[in-house]
Amino acid sequence: MSSSVKILELSGILDGIRGNELRREVSDALANGTEILLIDMKGVNFIDSSGLGALVSAMQMTRNANAKLFVCSISAQVRMLFELTKMDRIFQTFADRDEFNSQILATQ
Repeated sequence: MSSSVKILELSGILDGIRGNELRREVSDALANGTEILLIDMKGVNFIDSSGLGALVSAMQMTRNANAKLFVCSISAQVRMLFELTKMDRIFQTFADRDEFNSQILATQ
């Protein structure tokens, strides 16, 4: 059984403006039948509180659609923020896309 997978690549600063774009992208992907969303944060160097809120909102939308959301390639700074805000308990993160592919897509 193959699931519909969508990868969203983020870069730069994840703030209120980019967070609103992320919410729209997630909403559109779910509306188009995406079952597994991967947010690749390799290019993200900073997240503010609005960006963090957008990630939580994306997770809620994904759960409400009975889909799954994963995050990969977070920087050390973003990982520290995730740990400080306990987001590391909410989001399943992977070191990179290869780890995601081997652990999630290989089991589909």
